[in-house]
Amino acid sequence: MDITQILFLFIGGLGLFLFGLRFMSDGLQSVAGDRMRMILEKGTRSPIRGVFTGMLVTGLIQSSSAATVLTVGLVNAEMLTLRQAIGVIMGANIGTTVTAYLIGFNLQDYALPILGLGALIYLFAKVKRTQMVGQTLFGFGVLFFGLSLMGTGMEPLKDSPSFTSLMTSIENNALIGVLIGTLTTMALQSSSATIGVLQQLAYQGAITYHQAVPILFGDNIGTTITALLAGIGTSVAARRAALSHTLFNTVGTMIFLPLFLMGYFEKIVVLFTNYLFVFLPGFTGTWETLNIKLQIAQTHAVFNISNTIIQLPFVAVLALIVTKLIPDREEELDPYRPKFIDRRFLNNPPLALAQAKRETLHMATMAFEAFNNAIEHFYNPREETLEKSIALEAGIDRLERDITDFVVVASRKQFSAAESVSANIILQSLNDIERIGDHCENIIEQADYAQKNQVNFSGEAQKELQNIIELTKEALVLAYQTLENNDISAAKQVLPIEEKIDELQEAYRKNHIRRLNEGICNGSNGAVFLDMLTNLERISDHCRNIAQYILEEAS
Repeated sequence: MDITQILFLFIGGLGLFLFGLRFMSDGLQSVAGDRMRMILEKGTRSPIRGVFTGMLVTGLIQSSSAATVLTVGLVNAEMLTLRQAIGVIMGANIGTTVTAYLIGFNLQDYALPILGLGALIYLFAKVKRTQMVGQTLFGFGVLFFGLSLMGTGMEPLKDSPSFTSLMTSIENNALIGVLIGTLTTMALQSSSATIGVLQQLAYQGAITYHQAVPILFGDNIGTTITALLAGIGTSVAARRAALSHTLFNTVGTMIFLPLFLMGYFEKIVVLFTNYLFVFLPGFTGTWETLNIKLQIAQTHAVFNISNTIIQLPFVAVLALIVTKLIPDREEELDPYRPKFIDRRFLNNPPLALAQAKRETLHMATMAFEAFNNAIEHFYNPREETLEKSIALEAGIDRLERDITDFVVVASRKQFSAAESVSANIILQSLNDIERIGDHCENIIEQADYAQKNQVNFSGEAQKELQNIIELTKEALVLAYQTLENNDISAAKQVLPIEEKIDELQEAYRKNHIRRLNEGICNGSNGAVFLDMLTNLERISDHCRNIAQYILEEAS
């Protein structure tokens, strides 16, 4: 086989392997949907629980990079603390070893039938969830087919003097192996891929076990580049979580590389295999009976498990170190910035949609806060309430743009019918919430006008205004409940309140004309009163709109 054939087989096989791994992971993430976020949120109350949660999530989606990126995103959204995130990242390192074991079981012979079955399910299934199962199987088959091609391409390397010389230099200087593993994984951004290549090289006899282990350690350091890249442009806490991943794997290599060079680490792996691994169902034999691909997988697992056991008691210390390395920002964080949407979630449409809904509810909370602030400013104009209204209005406008863009990008991935309905409700509701914010801003302007022109209402006008304000507030609360839980009962309660406000507005306008004729009110008072009625009535209209979106979809 000439060099061209070797390169073509290796590059093509590697490309198929990476594509299969990504396609399989995307399929698994779509099947898992928003459950990953719920698992992470509920299963991370302590670092130990976080480790098991990280293992579970990574096992579900077969990608430690995806799990750590998701974790960084959740830290950025203030849904996980730094200590919780560190536990999850430790667990993700253990969970990712499943891929190496699957490669070790020599499933290449079944790659084509798995690939074909997956393609048929993916192309002809009508239900999205079933399609995603097909996508997962197809990716799984492509992964092993690519691995088989790589193996064929790498087989002649064992007879190559230059390659043999490079591997010998690693055996003489393990740091070269660590560097090769780190740089290769940084380039591919997938430790599963580089470890898969390593296993194939060893299986073809191109490298020995002792040459592979230092590269394996480097692979574990290189995989942290994905989390570091995910941390760019995020909050301080998210960048700390990303850095903790790098420190954790680097410290682990600093501990175990010397132990390996002294011969102790290999003995630990052998003991683990011979005395603990035998308890696994269906496992028979000893370290010597394992093929070298499984030996590498076993070494990978023991390294990550041992590293976690050693460093888990020092989570607080690790958190302290990254806190010192990345200090808090001096500037005050904007309380009205987006909190839940993050571009890292876009690869998982169900999760992205769930986060968009949370952000929409955050925006609705801000609109309710803007309403209360506007009413407070109307009765007691102050500089603080004026400044708060400006900040709230800017925040609401920004959230409308950001959430809309986020949902539109997420929708480019295939949504299920239910997800499309949810996305439609979000997009429609955003406009109504933003308009509520605008009407609150109008109330602020009326308050400033009333203050400058010394407007005072009669007792009757004050009671009427207060009555319609309370009804509007009730409509806002019910509209929020409707949106939060798709609450049909709350939606049905909004409609009669809105109708009542319409009736009261008409009655109060007539009362206002009577007071004008009787000389109780003047023109300036009347203008403010009527504008207030109009803004309150229109706020209730937008509450009705939100309720109707839910009712229409439920019918």
